[in-house]
Amino acid sequence: MNEASFTQSSGNVFADLGLDDADELLPKSELAWRIAERIQARGLTQKQTAAELGIDQPRVSDLLNGRLRRFSLARLL
Repeated sequence: MNEASFTQSSGNVFADLGLDDADELLPKSELAWRIAERIQARGLTQKQTAAELGIDQPRVSDLLNGRLRRFSLARLL
């Protein structure tokens, strides 16, 4: 049986995957996660969230589904 090997993370999964924009994706993903937590805690629909954020519902869907390249870091702040 083969023994499993492990590589310690750098602390940025996006860098570990070799993505060019890893330094931007990590803070974006952390912010998106926090936003999603607040949406869920408040029990908001995507439509309600869109109205509060001043964006359309498909953009909320992008955010909640991790399509973060469609958002600037500044926009998530």
